[in-house]
Amino acid sequence: MNEQGIMHVPDSKYCFPRGEHSLAIRLRLDRRDIIEKVEVIYECKYEIHEKQQSVCMERCYEDKLFAYYETQLLLSDVRLAYVFRIWENGKGYYFSEDGLSETYDFTLGYFNFFQLPYINKADIHEEVDWLREAVFYEIFVDRFCIGKKEKDKSYINMEWGGRPTPKSFAGGDLPGITMRLDYIRELGANALYLTPIFRAVSNHKYDISDYYTVDEHFGTNEDFGRLVEEAHRQGMRVVLDAVFNHCSEFLPQFQDVIRRGKESPYFDWFIIDGDKPDRDHLNYEVFSFCAYMPKFNTSNKEVQDFLLDIAISWIRKYDIDGWRLDVSDEISHDFWRTFRKRVKETKKDCVIIGENWHDANSFLRGDQYDSIMNYAFTKACLDYYAFEDFEAQEFAWKLNELLMRNTGQVNAMMMNLLDSHDTDRFYTSVNCNKDKVLSAMAVMCMFTGAPCIYYGTEIPLEGGYDPDNRRCFDWNRENWDEDFMRQIKQLLVLRRQKTVQRGEIRITSRGKLFYLSRWLGEEELLLVANESNEAEELNLKGEILVANLLQMREEARQGKISGSMKKDGFAIIKRKKGGCGL
Repeated sequence: MNEQGIMHVPDSKYCFPRGEHSLAIRLRLDRRDIIEKVEVIYECKYEIHEKQQSVCMERCYEDKLFAYYETQLLLSDVRLAYVFRIWENGKGYYFSEDGLSETYDFTLGYFNFFQLPYINKADIHEEVDWLREAVFYEIFVDRFCIGKKEKDKSYINMEWGGRPTPKSFAGGDLPGITMRLDYIRELGANALYLTPIFRAVSNHKYDISDYYTVDEHFGTNEDFGRLVEEAHRQGMRVVLDAVFNHCSEFLPQFQDVIRRGKESPYFDWFIIDGDKPDRDHLNYEVFSFCAYMPKFNTSNKEVQDFLLDIAISWIRKYDIDGWRLDVSDEISHDFWRTFRKRVKETKKDCVIIGENWHDANSFLRGDQYDSIMNYAFTKACLDYYAFEDFEAQEFAWKLNELLMRNTGQVNAMMMNLLDSHDTDRFYTSVNCNKDKVLSAMAVMCMFTGAPCIYYGTEIPLEGGYDPDNRRCFDWNRENWDEDFMRQIKQLLVLRRQKTVQRGEIRITSRGKLFYLSRWLGEEELLLVANESNEAEELNLKGEILVANLLQMREEARQGKISGSMKKDGFAIIKRKKGGCGL
């Protein structure tokens, strides 16, 4: 047994409460070790020296290097002590804080057992339950739809549908979104994520000068209120973009610092090396290298109060359903802990989604964000479908690795996406191969967490890197691929299945085929995808819910799925749990 491969950390993603009396336990082992059985031996920490109980752990996930065993404990006494017993070649080895041993003395266990001393209710990361059913639709507001026909259009400098530049304005607005809510709902989405809507000089609005006012290009605060009211009436949620890392150089407080330097009461709101901001020499912290977007000093109590008031005001006044946090990993843990408390006190099910492109576990322990935009999932799909760096096995390994980065609650709340306003469009990345898009969409819709569709994916809309990925939505239906859109709708409908919303997940491969299984009770939904260079045979029992590039044989009429799956094909099959094929 490879001792270096063994990993467990109490009170972490390897040991976390799911409720006041339930706990998830994980143990990591070398994937290549031939393990017969893994047990967790546990009891109240004040009684484990006299008695113990045990439960077998299940080998649930595998990545390139490791296998992960998991179990759920239901506890009557939540003062937990535990050790593991790992069986190899007919012999059991104990694993405790002192590492691997052939024997274990429970009478001295208080020195070296693992423990979760107490499950405190305040430490449980409660899920935002509506995310289990959510399908997000991300909208870059300026490019989606013009709703206000009678308005000042003097700022518009591109034709609708033209190729955008960094400074293009097309005229999309909030009334345009409101008038298209029926379309979005019929597509299958039930949650909106809007890029910033507040007053700013840019088309993207990430350089905000007034956080309390909707930018006049997009409409008015009243227009936004009507959008939220109508969205809620249709059973849809609305999540806004919080740009709290930085602001516009035209923010009144920063303008005061420009004028008065250290004499300004707002000088310490920003991070300045010198007596006043010097734009030419850039002696102040900014977003990236953008002089026009100075960075807030979020360790300053006045700045914290300013930003917290913004966040709370939009919840209280307009009943928004969440904040997506821009550049959230450059802001302190301390600020986000305060932010979470204030937001959750105001509206418990208001979701907090960070923009962290990398492993964000330190922000996802239940005291800061609920989840993140899952760009690691994006990259895995690009590696499998676009770059072809992964075969089925590597893709399965990577998705399992991503699940093991975080707790079960966090995984259930992830915003999973194939593309966004910050990436090339996935459709363009796969060389406009619609079959690849559909297969990747199938994976996203079946994966744990909430899928997020970038506006225009469904028609489909092309686009390279920013600003080309922010093209205008084409509302001329004659240009749409209606069959492609129909298939996307079929995939999004899967989110209504309880098995997808709340079922367990297993991801693996067999030969050149990728498998992703979700099950709840006796029902299983199985996704099979083929990204090999040739057709693959498929022989399963069950009912096909959605499929593409699957050529069936006659046996299918007898409840047997038998046929040939072409390259870029997929199928989602409903069957009783335990059917052959996985």
